[in-house]
Amino acid sequence: MSFPPVTDLIPHRPPFLFIDEIVSQTPDGLLARRTWRAEEDFYRGHYPGAPITPGVLLCEAVFQAAGCHLALKARAAGGPPGAGVPLIAKISDVRFRQPVYPGDTILLEVKEKDALGGFTMLGGSIKKADGTRVLNVDFSVAWKTPAGAPPA
Repeated sequence: MSFPPVTDLIPHRPPFLFIDEIVSQTPDGLLARRTWRAEEDFYRGHYPGAPITPGVLLCEAVFQAAGCHLALKARAAGGPPGAGVPLIAKISDVRFRQPVYPGDTILLEVKEKDALGGFTMLGGSIKKADGTRVLNVDFSVAWKTPAGAPPA
């Protein structure tokens, strides 16, 4: 199965786009891939001489995978991806297990747990290409038009 480009699904763009491609999708989840490139600007300061990928960016990559999943689901149901943009409503139980270095390829997996009142609760995980667990996170997403956002 082929998937549309990530940029057709979520509003994120380089340098703040952290998914290279969608690998697969099920009715309740999605698998995506990302290779972290040594030339990415944040590595110059995190940490100089021994760069690692910031944990907050790893979480953001999972959240972007969730946005792709929800957008694909909305398209499959015959509608647009949603009004506005995917916004994180809650983050809980983040567990970092291994660092990610420049050049590492990761697999991002998101799974829906529940949906209630316009919010979708999900679980996300990252593994390195060799299967090493990197992180787990539980979170909620809502499609919203942010206050103060210019009209489309």
